[in-house]
Amino acid sequence: MTTPTSSPRPGTTGRDAAALVLRATLGPMLFAHGWNKIKGPGGLKGTTSWFESLGLRPAAAHARMAAASELAAGAGLVLGVAAPLPAAAAVGLMAVAARTDHRGKGFFVFKGGWEYTAVVAGAAVSLAALGNGRHSLDALAGRRTGGPRQAAIAAGVGAAAAALLLKVCYRPEEVAKTGPVDGNPA
Repeated sequence: MTTPTSSPRPGTTGRDAAALVLRATLGPMLFAHGWNKIKGPGGLKGTTSWFESLGLRPAAAHARMAAASELAAGAGLVLGVAAPLPAAAAVGLMAVAARTDHRGKGFFVFKGGWEYTAVVAGAAVSLAALGNGRHSLDALAGRRTGGPRQAAIAAGVGAAAAALLLKVCYRPEEVAKTGPVDGNPA
């Protein structure tokens, strides 16, 4: 008889499987968003114009930083390495996106709301709590991951980084004074 945490492969638990599924879905999605900021329609120039219209200054630096952070966090999650830092990066990215682009648009993502950012950040913190599991580079290196402390680090570092970035670099009032850039809506 098997228990809910058992699997056909000896030593693999339900937690390991859950971590692998979370990493295999969240990581590629974040990586794809980073790639799209560089190579998608409009490329990095389009992302820079969009960030300018959101009030992020200097927009070019933020476009590059957001793309690099999504690429690195996505790769880190897929590989299961350096926990909880990739999760913290995801939390920070989503907190900035929620404040600069999704605020005031309601809950549902199809209306531009904060639903997507909350789910991604919540999944990242959950993965930090769960740990990267047996099938990860952290496990291969003998690093134990997961637990309340790792979740708190992911949430705290991500939120603190986002708050600092927004305090120093978010200037939506400049968009209101000068208008949108390159036809992007403010």
